[in-house]
Amino acid sequence: MKPCAYLVIAGSVSLLASVAWPADLVTVYQRALQSDPQIREADANRLASLESKPQALAALLPQLSASGSYSKTDQEVERTTLINSDPSIPTSPLVPRTIGSDSDLDARQYELSLRQTLFRWDQWVALKRADAQVAQAEADFQAAQQDLIQRTALRYFDVLAAQDTVDAAEASLEAFSRQLEQADKRFEVGLVAITDVQEARAAHDQAAANVIQAKRTLATTRELLRELTGESFDSLAAPIDDMPLKIPDPLDQNQWVSTALEQNLRVISARLATDIAKQDIRVARAGHYPSIDLVASRSDQDFDGTQIGRNAAGQSTARSPADQSQTTDSIGIQVTVPIYSGGAASSRVRQRVYLHRAARERLERANRETERSARDAYLGVLSEISRVKALRQALESSQTALEATEAGFEVGTRTTVDVLDARRQLFAAQTNYSRSRYDYLLNVLQLQLASGTLGLADLQEINGFLQERPLSR
Repeated sequence: MKPCAYLVIAGSVSLLASVAWPADLVTVYQRALQSDPQIREADANRLASLESKPQALAALLPQLSASGSYSKTDQEVERTTLINSDPSIPTSPLVPRTIGSDSDLDARQYELSLRQTLFRWDQWVALKRADAQVAQAEADFQAAQQDLIQRTALRYFDVLAAQDTVDAAEASLEAFSRQLEQADKRFEVGLVAITDVQEARAAHDQAAANVIQAKRTLATTRELLRELTGESFDSLAAPIDDMPLKIPDPLDQNQWVSTALEQNLRVISARLATDIAKQDIRVARAGHYPSIDLVASRSDQDFDGTQIGRNAAGQSTARSPADQSQTTDSIGIQVTVPIYSGGAASSRVRQRVYLHRAARERLERANRETERSARDAYLGVLSEISRVKALRQALESSQTALEATEAGFEVGTRTTVDVLDARRQLFAAQTNYSRSRYDYLLNVLQLQLASGTLGLADLQEINGFLQERPLSR
């Protein structure tokens, strides 16, 4: 491939990576589900925890092993002894005599051993403990998925709220610019004082600063969303004007709390952690119990070689084979009884008891936090419904007040300051109303998260009330 072709391909990939796409809430969540490092980390931890079950089961199955060795030995031996100088005369004087031998030996050894647990208390408890570990891993992963839904919705609506603020700030800046232009013209013909021009200019400058700040906030929120999804979007679906405000169903705070304490995944995970800590105590107590194993083995030893004797002159006197073959089969029951380990087993039991106590306290904390979160989210939904309605009315009133103030200014009953104040109130009402609608949706999701029922269907329901809206650059 030519170098220019590489440049074309690289440029195309770079262009595709920088393209921003339109999306709705469900689409953004699906991108986050594929791209978010936190959810991928949770999935990897889940898969790792699932391996605890086959590992615990493997300890109860037969353990078969084989070993082999080969060795080669060359040996030279010299030995000096005292013998009769004349064997025919028993009383002849003794004289030293050196004799020796050389040996060359090849040894091969093979062994096959089998061990089967008959009774090991810690292994049986570990198998039951593994079931709780697997269940906890699944609960933690599902909790991570629900947390991703909440984080995605929060960053998604933060972008929309920031865009609403930009729109309102730009509209205010445009209105203040017109107001400043009118004040300049009126001052030139002597209809207003210089203070009116200065007030209008101050309001215009503040509005320009508000636009800069709003765009900076929008850029930050878009980057936070891109951090979650790995992509940028040029438009996001926003709530429609007549978005319904649904009250919680059932309309019973205590019932939501009860559901949360039963189904909240963080509570379930903490409950399983308590069970695991309890099983750990039983595992630690196994240090005081005997263990029984069935042990069987077969070993095969082969020795091949020769041995050569030497006389005092170093001459070979005899050659004999040194071959040997041996096969040994054994089977038996091995019983191991712990007697004394320096107090380590008792210390481990005490340690696990304390850890179990800590796990119970974490469970209690999770229960209290879940109850508080469920009650707060339930009240949040109800209050946000009332707040959205009140702010909607406040927005309409602010718009009406501005129109009345502008009409009064035209006939001379209102001042420039009155008009500027009315515009500021309208800007605040627009941003507050916009934010309250997103807060309502987030409280709905928070209530479902606390109760443990949050899922993709809840996002799809909210998605039905959204329509595409371009974002500022």
